[in-house]
Amino acid sequence: MEDKMEQMKELVNRLNEAGKAYYQENREIMSNFEYDALYDQLLELEKETGIVLSNSPSIHVGYEILSELPKVRHEKPMLSLDKTKEVPTLKDWLDSQDGLLSWKLDGLTIVLTYKEGKLFSAVTRGNGEYGEVITNNARVFKNIPLNITYKGDMVLRGEAVIKYSDFEKINAEIEDVEAKYKNPRNLCSGSVRQLNNEITANRKVHFFAFGLVSTAGDVEFHNSRKNQLLWLKSLGFDIVENKSVTEDNLEETVKWFAEHVAGNDFPSDGLVLTYDNISYGISLGTTAKFPRDSIAFKWVDEIRETTLKEIEWSASRTGLINPIAVFDPVELEGTTVSRASIHNISIMEALELGIGDTIQVYKANMIIPQIADNLTRSGFIDIPKVCPVCLHPAQVKQVNDVKALFCTNSECLAKKIKSFTHFVSRDAMNMEGLSEATIEKFIAKGMIHELADLFHLKKYKDEIVTMEGFGEKSYKNLISSIEKARSTTTAKFLYSLGIQNIGLSNAKLICREYKNQFNEIRNAEKERLLTIPGIGDVIADAFIWFFRNENNQIIIDDLLKEIQFEPSEVAEDDSVNLLEGKTFVITGSVEHYANRNELKEVIEQKGGKVTGSVTAKTDYLINNDNLSNSTKNKKAKELGIPVITEEEFIQMIQG
Repeated sequence: MEDKMEQMKELVNRLNEAGKAYYQENREIMSNFEYDALYDQLLELEKETGIVLSNSPSIHVGYEILSELPKVRHEKPMLSLDKTKEVPTLKDWLDSQDGLLSWKLDGLTIVLTYKEGKLFSAVTRGNGEYGEVITNNARVFKNIPLNITYKGDMVLRGEAVIKYSDFEKINAEIEDVEAKYKNPRNLCSGSVRQLNNEITANRKVHFFAFGLVSTAGDVEFHNSRKNQLLWLKSLGFDIVENKSVTEDNLEETVKWFAEHVAGNDFPSDGLVLTYDNISYGISLGTTAKFPRDSIAFKWVDEIRETTLKEIEWSASRTGLINPIAVFDPVELEGTTVSRASIHNISIMEALELGIGDTIQVYKANMIIPQIADNLTRSGFIDIPKVCPVCLHPAQVKQVNDVKALFCTNSECLAKKIKSFTHFVSRDAMNMEGLSEATIEKFIAKGMIHELADLFHLKKYKDEIVTMEGFGEKSYKNLISSIEKARSTTTAKFLYSLGIQNIGLSNAKLICREYKNQFNEIRNAEKERLLTIPGIGDVIADAFIWFFRNENNQIIIDDLLKEIQFEPSEVAEDDSVNLLEGKTFVITGSVEHYANRNELKEVIEQKGGKVTGSVTAKTDYLINNDNLSNSTKNKKAKELGIPVITEEEFIQMIQG
């Protein structure tokens, strides 16, 4: 008994430490697979001994909140769900009742309260009893209705999540994201609990309602959870995808969800089964930790054994050098997998990895490849002494009790990934197929060291076509796009260099001033730059410093060997500078142009400038609905700025 008690204490400490790191600090110190295995082991010991320790995660719903956000007590405690990995257990649980089976979304549970048809408050789950007030942040979620037609008091619950597709894009825009966020759930948690809701707005958080808590009692749902969800949908809420089930079709429906999880853009770590009969579910009450009207279903992880071939060290823009396991390819959940991130040195040490070891791999949530266990544990792999990209010294640092490897070189190329992503972006060189994640892989593998190397990726064909996410077709598309980018305009090339405060509009104005002669542009003098509309001292100084910098000169010279400029688009007629010195703002929909960008292009071609907001320096606001009460219209009228329609603009440029 004494040995089992010691084992239980150790398990409780490890699980609580992992839970605290995951839920409060948005970091991982063990995989979901390992956590679930340890948790099940603890439950088994508690069952054997009949003893449950006071701090056991099996009886604690959550953790204390570490945040400056205000805290409130939930009207009804938010309990976690009991879970199973067995479909027969689900069938026994449902018995002869009708049920609703839905995704168990992997995000942050939020409670919304509406009063008089308006969003009154939004509160996180927190520790189940107390949550954090995040109302201002919820107002900028992508899909929450701020006003609804129902005017009575209403409380509902749902999950705030970030799409997988958005996760990759947003990752690139968040400072030190590799050190903080490893999956959409952690990113969502950090986004929702911001003190600045402008940051939340940029994170593209979505909300899916999964349960109605209460209304004023004046709506008839005919005792059906399904009807409650359909009613919420009619009010404008997105609801979690669900299917009606009985004991007879439950297994088939679980299989349907399993087949569709890989294509689900929102992270899900399983399913939830709820009794459709509201009064029946309520009559069952709750245990100390679980409600009895719902149960969670966790995917049975498909595990494959394979051999570890190498550890690849991938440097990132934050300086963090991530260990990545490369192993003999295996089939998992219908796809071939040969790589898995290990996240940090602490996890790698815990797994005692060695080259040639027999490891078990799986897909977390049936999506993300992970190492479940190392069966042979031959020994720890040497940690690199230098960065794999710049070869400068690498240093192991302890960050929140987790060991990680960092590059010490502030000028490391990996830290300049943003310059590469800017260079290949649509308004710059427009090289399709080069996402930030792909560029990071190419840098880590030593394929690119400077911008000009992008034009020589074809020499790495054999290696690229075998990379995960690539193939013969995607490789050909990539090279085709790169070859197409060899012909570009002077303005796009100037913009692609990433000079501070030189957007595409300013680049076009500068190129027009110098008649697209790049040699003159790179040798520009401050006095002449200051004569260009929109170019002030700060921009001019940054521009001149950039082109005088010796390293930048080498980069530019190497690029000029790879590209050619298209013939000047500046027409030799009197209309070229027709709008010179004029500043426009465009708002509302357009009718005579394909979109606002096309209208903007016309203004810039004729010497004008387009900005995003109305100020005293604005000359015209273009709005086809010039009688609207929009903020820009009101501002223009207050400042005495003419509001013109598209047709009036066309008359202006046609004379």
